[in-house]
This record gives sequence, structure tokens and C-alpha cells, in this order.
Amino acid sequence: MDRTNVPAQFTKPAPLAPVPPGASEATRLLCAGTYLDDGFRDAVIDELYVHEERFAAPSLGIDAARVLAHALRARRLELGWAAAIIGLWIVAIPLSGGMVTFYILPVILIGLARLVRRAPLPQWLARSASFVLRWYGRLALIFFMLGMLAAGFAVSLWTPLIGRLIPNLLSLVVPVGGGSDGGDWDGSSYGSSYDSGSDSGVSSALAAFPFWVTLLLPVALAVLVGLQRGQFARALARELSKERFPDVMADPAERAEGFRFRRLRDRVRIEQHGPLVMYRAANPFCGAGYPYKTWSLSVELVPHPDRETEPLDNGAILARIVPLVEALREPSPHGSPQVAAAVRDRLRALELDECVFLPVEGLPDRAAAPYAPEAFEAHRAASVEEGGETRRHFLRIRVGGWNEGIVTTVFVRVHTQGGMLMLEVAPHVLWPLRQLFQDADRLAHQYRHHHHFGKAVWALAQTPRSAGNALLTLARGLRSAWRLATAGHGAALPEGPGVSVRELGSYGEASLFQDMDVARYLKTVQQRVTAGVTTALREAGYQTDEFEQRIVHVAEGGVYVESAQGAVGIGDHNTITQNTTAGGTAPKGRKKSGNG
Repeated sequence: MDRTNVPAQFTKPAPLAPVPPGASEATRLLCAGTYLDDGFRDAVIDELYVHEERFAAPSLGIDAARVLAHALRARRLELGWAAAIIGLWIVAIPLSGGMVTFYILPVILIGLARLVRRAPLPQWLARSASFVLRWYGRLALIFFMLGMLAAGFAVSLWTPLIGRLIPNLLSLVVPVGGGSDGGDWDGSSYGSSYDSGSDSGVSSALAAFPFWVTLLLPVALAVLVGLQRGQFARALARELSKERFPDVMADPAERAEGFRFRRLRDRVRIEQHGPLVMYRAANPFCGAGYPYKTWSLSVELVPHPDRETEPLDNGAILARIVPLVEALREPSPHGSPQVAAAVRDRLRALELDECVFLPVEGLPDRAAAPYAPEAFEAHRAASVEEGGETRRHFLRIRVGGWNEGIVTTVFVRVHTQGGMLMLEVAPHVLWPLRQLFQDADRLAHQYRHHHHFGKAVWALAQTPRSAGNALLTLARGLRSAWRLATAGHGAALPEGPGVSVRELGSYGEASLFQDMDVARYLKTVQQRVTAGVTTALREAGYQTDEFEQRIVHVAEGGVYVESAQGAVGIGDHNTITQNTTAGGTAPKGRKKSGNG
């Protein structure tokens, strides 16, 4: 039965529109992480705000400038709460006559219990010592507060009573109308003494005031701790909510005053998403994530005996790869444009561009980097064919899955030299964000909807460590300010990025579904890359047998190309068997084992 090719009747659906990095879910969770993890917040500020001589690392799928804005805002808020807590202690010391200092010893014991529990000691010894210190501190704290409560009530109740009993006792000892010394007791002195008892309430209140100040200090601290926690919950419900976060201009962190912040924010936004990558030699792919089965190969360019060869440069090979990779954005035919447009595969939002890696060494300052479009185009045109060691041209293919929680990036570099073809493929993966950041909405929702008793218990439980945390917060703030004033980073020679904000927020573990998606993205992209190279060689009149055979063995069998059909298999420890038929057909590879 003859088949008739029916032309396509429906237009191809457009690729999925990528989410702006500043409005991505990964950016939102990283901003929330600045309120949850002070270590992450300090690292972001140190990299992007203190070390102003460092270039910003490429931010794939996120906006590091917006994360910096919230990091600075979170630190300002935390410094304010820390100052309020320390100020409350300073005010309470003279008002309580110094009695609040008796809280210090139980608090130190409870803090030592946490340190001992994490100390490199035998587990039974660490647990026992931690248990003893923790409960000794708790019991000491409870007994001290009970003592303050009893003393406060005793002074408040007994002082007026004693003030009333003393005149009555004196009237019994000294008769009215005369005394032992012949003096006259006419009752006026008794009345005045009795009336002075009305002022005993004021004196009793003054006497009991230090006890009540000492007793109420933990309550006041718990209120501050609860309000500080509520600040994070309110931020997640307002500017960091999923509904309001895409509106960058309405974000209060973006409207923060300060010339330094605005200058560095604009600089980061120029550097982080541009096709020009200023790198540090020790870590050129900073920002792309962890290397994932990087491989390369070199093959001889052998002319085909039956065809005339044509000049083959790097640009011609890339020109064959690009359309094949771009075609991955198109969903397979589904019979109707509506069904095809409903496909949500993240390959539809695949991003492809050409980037140039330049070393930082030799620049006089950070502003001298050639980010202008004309300057970049000059570097791109020159770097495609030169094959230099420091200036390198890459084809960058990026797939952002799981709301930018998993970012797969493949860097491809092709170079021909001396009749040889070199192909370099460097896949990198940004793993999911820390679990604490992913749970930010859950934690905020739980706090907002928790009953008042539970909030009070949580705040009281956090109160013993509040003073220590406040001192550490103020110390970190002073250290950062001191480094800004004395380190001289603004006058230093420019450096490549030290760390990446996105990498700082990752924890390196993924679910099985996420691992499967990463493997699928890499297999698909690498198959199109190798197919493009094969097509370019064949059309230029070169033999492809060696390339198809050599590609089998790269990365310890991680990539397998069947010579006839050009299929690609990616895995570990694959075994390849070649079978040649009697008719002299081209050898065909067959994967016998492996996890690809």
C-alpha cells in the first residue's frame, strides 16, 4: 500500500516563554533564605557587596541582585531586633538593681549543652554531659524565677501591712496622754504615724519594682523574639508571596536607599546574564553548578575518497549544531495545535546562546570589561576560530527545570587544527535549593496560623539564646562594616567571582524524578550535538566512520553513537561490540551492558 505524505496543516506552537530571572521561583526562595539562614545571607553580602572588586558569577535562572537586596534588608531588620534585645538588657540592669545578671549563668549552661552535644566526643559522653548541663541550667532558671516571684509578692504584700502594724504596737507600749518621761502623747503623732501607712503602698511598690523587672525581663524578651519571627512570616505573606513577587518595582528591598547598593546592584545585573563571562582561572565555570560527566574527543579529518572536500571551520560546524538543538523546543505532532501547545516539557523553554570566556587578569578595573554589544561581538567573532587557551568560545545550551530548581547547562566547544577535529562537551548541573529554603512558605504559613499559646511557648523556648544570638548578630554587622571601611576592596584590582549565589543556595541532592530529567536533558542535547558534528563532516566531504566509532568510547562509554542510525546512548561503563556483516556494510555498534 502506497503512503502519501500529507503536508502539515497546523503551524508549530511557539516555544514556551521563559520566566524572567528576577521573577523565578528559585529567586523567590533564595530571597526567603536570606531571612532564614544568616550564614547564607552573610555569604551573599560578602561576595556581592563587600568584595566589590569581584565580578558577579553567571546567574542561571535567578537574579542575584534581587537576592542581595533582600539580604541587605534582612540584615538591617535583624540588626534592629538585636539592638532592641541588647538595649532591653541594658535598661533592665539598673532598674532591677543588677538582679537580672543572675540569668546569665543558666543561659550559659544551656548554651554549653548545645556545644557539648556537637563536640567530637563519644556519643554517650556527649549526650550525658549535654543532658546534665541543659537541665541544670533549666532548673536553675526556673528556681530563680520562682524566687523572684515569691520575693515580689512578699515585698508588695508585707510592706503595707508592716507599715500599719508598727503605729498600733507603739500605741500599746506608750499610753495616750503621758509617757514615762512626762511627755505628752495626745494622739496626733499616732494619727500622723497611721496616716503614713497610706504612703506605704508607694514605698512597697518601689521596693518590689526591681523584683518585677527581673521577673518580666524574659517575658519582654519573648515578645521581641516572637515579633522578630513574625517579621519573616509577614515578608513571605507580602513582598515574597507568589502573587506579589513578580512585581519587582513594588518590592521594598529594591527601593532601599544607598548609593553603594544601587551602584553594585546595577553592576551585578549587567554581568550576571550577559554572554560575556569574566572568569577566575581556578574556577572558570563558577555559577554553572557541578560538572556532570564532562568529555572530549579528537579525530582525524579524513577526506572521503568519492567526494570533494570543502573548507571546514568551527563556525560551519556550530551552524549545523544550532538548528538541531533549537528544534528540541518544538513538540512532536499531536494532531492539533491546541494539543501540541499544551505540552509542558521543559525542553520547549530551552535557551541557546554563544558565550565568550575572558580572564580577568589585565583589566584595570571592573568597569573596563567589554560588556558593550559591539565589544562582545568582536570577541565572539575572533574567539570562534582562534582556539585560544584563555579566551574561549562556547555554545551554551541551558534547560531550567522544576521552576529553575534544577538547571542543566551544556557547554560545547569545537575546534579544528592541523587536520584534527576537537570536540569538548562540558555538562554542568545546578542541584535543588536547600530544603530549608524550599520549606519557607510552609514555615511562614504554619507560624501565621498557629495559635497564640503555641507562639508564646516557641518564643519562650528561644528566649535563653536570644541575647547570645543578638551579640553575634551585632558582631557580624560590625565586622562587615569594619571590612568595608578598612579592607580597601574598592581600590583593589578586579577579580573573578569567588562563589555563586545560586551555588551557595544548593545542597547537592536531587530526587529520582529530578535525576531522570537531568539524564534525559543531557542525552537529548548531546545526541543533537554529535548529530550536528556528523552532518557537518559529511557535507564537507569528510569521512565520519572514525568520529562515529571514537564517540563510542568517550567518557568511559558514557556516550554511544550507532554509526548507521546515529543514535546516542549515555551511561556509565558501557561495553561496545562491533559486528561486521559479510556484505561489507559499515560496522555497527551495539551496547551490551551499562546503566545508560
